[in-house]
Amino acid sequence: MNNATPEPIVIVGAGQAGGWAAKTLRSERFAGRIVLLGDEAHPPHERPPLSKAVLAGEAAPEATHLFKPEDFAKLDLDCRPGARVAAIDRAARTITLQTGEAIAYGRLILCTGSRARTLGVPGADAPGVRYLRTIDDALALQAQLVAGRHLIVIGGGWIGLEVAATARKRGLDVTVIEALDRLCARALPVEVSEHLLALHMRHGVTVRRGVGVSAIETSGSGITVVLADGHRIAGDQVVVGVGVVPNTELAAAAGLAVDNGIVVDDAGRTTDPAIFAAGDCTNLPLACLDRRVRLESWANAQNQAIVAAKTALGQDVRYDELPWFWSDQYDMNLQMLGYPAHWPESVVRGDPASGSFSRFYLEDGHLSAIVSINAPRDLRAARKLLQARKPVRPEDLVNPAIQLQRL
Repeated sequence: MNNATPEPIVIVGAGQAGGWAAKTLRSERFAGRIVLLGDEAHPPHERPPLSKAVLAGEAAPEATHLFKPEDFAKLDLDCRPGARVAAIDRAARTITLQTGEAIAYGRLILCTGSRARTLGVPGADAPGVRYLRTIDDALALQAQLVAGRHLIVIGGGWIGLEVAATARKRGLDVTVIEALDRLCARALPVEVSEHLLALHMRHGVTVRRGVGVSAIETSGSGITVVLADGHRIAGDQVVVGVGVVPNTELAAAAGLAVDNGIVVDDAGRTTDPAIFAAGDCTNLPLACLDRRVRLESWANAQNQAIVAAKTALGQDVRYDELPWFWSDQYDMNLQMLGYPAHWPESVVRGDPASGSFSRFYLEDGHLSAIVSINAPRDLRAARKLLQARKPVRPEDLVNPAIQLQRL
């Protein structure tokens, strides 16, 4: 695409990915009209602080905004908060808002993200049951985190555990219910799940694993979660964190290929040459993993969006970055680099009892992933090893006398 073309570029989704797509278009000197459509009443923002600093009351919602107001204004966007898209007409190259307004596009970038997966049991729609996905969700829940109350968290994944940690720091009693037999089972290896379990139990969280929820009952100001094994847990508030669902309905209705996400290539192209996509909503190929994945991470939302925006401008770019995830809980910073299809044997650098260590996962003499607990330096060195795909010896990784940078 010629950067001087008058054909507008429309971005659907104004979160992390949508914001970075718009910023990239301008930084790459696209001078045409950019329409940024977001269904939330907030400017582009990041979500990780919502379950931590914002929920704890330590940061204002504005701290999550991607851009300062003056920098956002300089992007000169036709930004429409609270705008919902009803349909895409690929033949006419228009999108239609729920208000009925049609907007023409020369290129369309879908950054529709994901939404919280809802709990499908009786009583799950009760007023005392909340989800945490948006700024408004965080502020509404923050008001309910009163010291001495009992918070029941359904779901022992990232969001559930971060909410649990924040609530404990605010003086609430917390019970976490996880249907699987370990915490963060879909994302982490067994030994790291066990570390998280011990961490939360040390901070006074009650954890129930291997049992699902069959119903939620409310009476007066209280709420009771009924477990599948018949046990009943009474509390004051329930937060559900059972994963997310990619927002692919708009793409699917337009006839784009969808398979656990909008199917894109390594440049962010969909099956329509005028439509691109990035972020949580995409199913993308990563050469560094040798497979397709759908990633739910801050880094992927930002960096894949940068590539998709450059591709929309006709640049020859590719996205192939190692997946990077992190979580802050209590005084623990966990970072994971790499996303193996299965977790091989690991070796440990540092002492887990000290609270600062790293687990290196090796396969066929090469590093395939690292999980670091309060050891960011290890992760920085491991990134270079993973990217270079150099052979490495387990004994060198665990030897404190050998600097990882030297490997």
